[in-house]
Amino acid sequence: MIELIPAIDIINGQCVRLTCGDYDAQTVYSKNPTDVAKHIESLGFKRLHVVDLDGAKSHHIVNEHVLKDITSQTRLKVDFGGGIKTQEDIEKAFAAGASMVTIGSVAVTQPELFVEWLNHYGAHRIILGADVRYGKISVNGWKQDSEIDLFAFLEQYINQGVTQVLCTDISKDGTLSGPAIELYADIMKRHPTLHLIASGGVSSTADIHNLAKAGIPSVVFGKAFYEGRIDTHSLFIPKGITKRIIPCLDVKDGKTVKGTNFVNLRDAGDPVELGKSYSLAGADELVFLDITASAEGRNTFTEMVTRVASEINIPFTVGGGINTIDDVERLLYAGADKVSVNSAAIKNPQLINDITGKFGSQVCVCAIDAKYEEGQWNCYIKGGRERTSITLYDWAREVEYRGAGEILFTSMNHDGVKDGFAINALSHLSEILSIPIIASGGAGRPEHFSDVFKRGKADAALAASVFHFGEICIPELKQYLNGQHINVRL
Repeated sequence: MIELIPAIDIINGQCVRLTCGDYDAQTVYSKNPTDVAKHIESLGFKRLHVVDLDGAKSHHIVNEHVLKDITSQTRLKVDFGGGIKTQEDIEKAFAAGASMVTIGSVAVTQPELFVEWLNHYGAHRIILGADVRYGKISVNGWKQDSEIDLFAFLEQYINQGVTQVLCTDISKDGTLSGPAIELYADIMKRHPTLHLIASGGVSSTADIHNLAKAGIPSVVFGKAFYEGRIDTHSLFIPKGITKRIIPCLDVKDGKTVKGTNFVNLRDAGDPVELGKSYSLAGADELVFLDITASAEGRNTFTEMVTRVASEINIPFTVGGGINTIDDVERLLYAGADKVSVNSAAIKNPQLINDITGKFGSQVCVCAIDAKYEEGQWNCYIKGGRERTSITLYDWAREVEYRGAGEILFTSMNHDGVKDGFAINALSHLSEILSIPIIASGGAGRPEHFSDVFKRGKADAALAASVFHFGEICIPELKQYLNGQHINVRL
């Protein structure tokens, strides 16, 4: 799944696009960037790239008022760049509502200062801007070329902790000539855990699909979008990217188990065989949760992760007992693509920052177990055994702020009951968050999956027993959802 990021470039308070960075070759697409942002949000996009071209030219932020207007009138997650030369500029951008800032020129001219900012704000809030022309880094709004090699530049800062890079091929930007897929694929080959944002040259929906096939995590596009060359309907139905079906395996003492409302566990089969069968059946991802408490059990589970990873070809999320960065490294080394954190994150929220700062947001899934009681959703830890004073929506917002890539929300009231998902809570989460939401708890019939995608606005649906015990088959479920005009991978 590639992250889709439309771009708004601002000159004199207007939405424009340049060609190859030439300020004399600009096209004005709207006099009101906020109206453009609202339209982008209405199409289902959740993230926006805003560039202050006046700022890039004058070496300080100029259009923070436009940024503030966009963030105050939409729920889009905005990364902001252009003219950021001082810490005061960063603070202005964050005060105006930016979730992240993109910094390019300072990383070239003042590397020590850039690293200081990276350490101060965290890798989840600082994006390294790598503007490249014929293999060399450019600075100051693309007006000056340096002699710095792109790959040496990236290596330098990835070693310093950078996890997000916005790489723009200047020679292609605004030309509609197609993106530099080989360049981006080469970067990902050298740095497979990097969250790379490809920019420049996108001319069509096909270009986006080709970037996705090449394994590029994110793409920024502007001119092709404004000129109607991108079929948003094929990317979004009617809100959200292709919906995912995710089987979940709770593993205890080497066996898959499943209960109701987090209790009354029963044996559901061999985890390795189940994982393999789900991969072959067309599941989009797989989630494994370790519910074994002992250290010996942890070692057994880690070995099982390795065995499962060797049998599947879909993204693999692993959780349970993750308390430290060492735990994350252990599971990623064993073959996991992502990790899920829950109780440890509530006890120590900094763990989310640490994971995303070292491995990138795409690695961190924050699981939230919550129960609706006394008129509100309360978060629980320790496998649903201990209630906290934290409420669902407040915690979800903090999780996103700290950089988690996804939220896995399980309604304890609905878990194992098979009477449908927590639609109202999921719908509200979708409204207040910009990161993907995985719905869990309540799947019993195909109609429940349709409902969670259409009314619940979830990005993915997770289920266990209905898959484990053959009550719903994934290929048939996907055919049903396709018939309901829900975009799934067949």
